Amino acid sequence: MNQKLTDYLNSVFTPYDGVKSVTELKADLLSDLQERYSELRAEGKDDETAFKMTIESIGDIEETILEVANLSRSLERQVITNFNSSNLAKSDFAGVKAHKGQFQGSALHGSDFSGADLTGSSFKSSDVREANFDGSNLTDCMLSSLDLTNASFNKTIMVRTNFTKSGLEGARFTGVRLTDVTLTLTDLRKASFEGCLFEGVDFKYSDLSGQNFDGQTFIGVKFEKAALTGASFKGAAFKNVSFQPGFTLTKKYYRMIKTVCFDGATMDKLTFALLKGMEADLSKVTVI
Repeated sequence: MNQKLTDYLNSVFTPYDGVKSVTELKADLLSDLQERYSELRAEGKDDETAFKMTIESIGDIEETILEVANLSRSLERQVITNFNSSNLAKSDFAGVKAHKGQFQGSALHGSDFSGADLTGSSFKSSDVREANFDGSNLTDCMLSSLDLTNASFNKTIMVRTNFTKSGLEGARFTGVRLTDVTLTLTDLRKASFEGCLFEGVDFKYSDLSGQNFDGQTFIGVKFEKAALTGASFKGAAFKNVSFQPGFTLTKKYYRMIKTVCFDGATMDKLTFALLKGMEADLSKVTVI
């Protein structure tokens, strides 16, 4: 009869093979069931009755197993995605799924994250130079105080991605649609952008001096207190874009706006009016 109890548990636990905590639960349960069966037999119950009563004594075991399995898998995922304070230079993360991954204080120089799903992950105070994020999903990711020199972002998914106090010298953004992305106190002077669409992006206190945004598209974008000296927006498209100088007692911001090139750009009437009020050179702009 011990084999019959074992076969019964095997059939119930099969969908959860490999989950450590469930395997442990199975071993403990088998021991308890065998003890219970022996007690019933000692009370004079026949084999079939004792077996039936033994099984009934554990109630809805499948629901319990599912809860244990879900908890175990959740904990395993937490362990797998915690890479804080790790030496991961030139690591291969291509195509992995690591939601809410933790990469804080880590060496990630030259690592490959191409095609990876990193939704909700946090990168903080890490060396991410020359990392490859091509085709990766950076939705809801936090990238703070990072060195992203020469990092590659080709067709990367960026939704509510937050860049803060990070250096992007030589970083390449190609064919990226940045949606509700925030770039706060970020140095973008030597980053490159090609074929990008900026929608709902906030460049708060970021340095865009000398940046080339020629031919890019900006929708609902905020250049809030951003440094724009010598920036170029030739042939760019603007819709509902705001340039906010913040509180100032001088015309320093206005003088900066005069250095920005908007030649060949197209923009809606509201954006045009705002920049005109700041005395920007809009002589070669098309209003739509």
